[in-house]
This record gives sequence, structure tokens and C-alpha cells, in this order.
Amino acid sequence: MELQRQTHSLIIGYVAWIFGFIGAHRFYYGKPVSGTIYFLTLGIFFIGWIVDLFLIPSMDREADLRFLPGPVDYNVAWLLLVFLGIFGVHRFYLGKIGTGILYLLTLGLFGLGYIYDMWTLNDQITVINGQYSRKPPSATI
Repeated sequence: MELQRQTHSLIIGYVAWIFGFIGAHRFYYGKPVSGTIYFLTLGIFFIGWIVDLFLIPSMDREADLRFLPGPVDYNVAWLLLVFLGIFGVHRFYLGKIGTGILYLLTLGLFGLGYIYDMWTLNDQITVINGQYSRKPPSATI
């Protein structure tokens, strides 16, 4: 039996939860729709934010099952996106040099690219890590 490597960190999830009333932890765990709702409603008027304090462990397990581990670290990419995303640093880390330069010159395509990456970063990393996966996906019959 092969052990599943963790893709997301429980500690970073709880740190992001501190800012969860703007949806940070939900974006981090690959839940962009509810992250956007939290952003627009201040964590559904702080009630959902408090409930999520107890739901983070299950969100972490779900993310570990859903996203592929590999050479690109989700935690590093998310930290780069959150703190330096408008400069495209996370895109350079992902090996997307062209769009990294574009973000650098346009402040994350005037913020729209930054929002796009908040919605899709986990999936972008999974695609990259999937290219390095040793096992092809199993076919179902």
C-alpha cells in the first residue's frame, strides 16, 4: 500500500483561516466558489468562518486526496501567490516564465490574473505534477 503524500498543510490552512472571513482558507483548499462567497459576505457574516474552524481538518484531507503531489509544492506556490502574486513570482515558480513576465509588467494583468490564479492555482499545480507522475491513470472498464 502506497502512502499518500500531503499536498496541503494543516498549519497553513489554519493561518489562512485567520483571514478566512475573506475566503483565504477556502481558496487554499481548492474551493473557489465558496471562497468567493466568503469574500463577498465576510465569511457568511462570520458564522461560516467560525464553523470552518472545525471543518479545516476535513478540507485538508480532501485536498490531499484530490490534488497530486509532485515536484511543485502547493504551499510554496500559495505563499508566493498571496504575497507576491501581482508580480508573477508564483508563475515563475510554476515554470510559466512568459506569463510571469507578463504579470510582472502588468501587476498580475491589472489584478484579474491574480484573481484567476486564486481560483485555479491548485489545478494548475496538479496538471504540472501529473506530468511527473510515474503511474499512468488507471483505466476503468
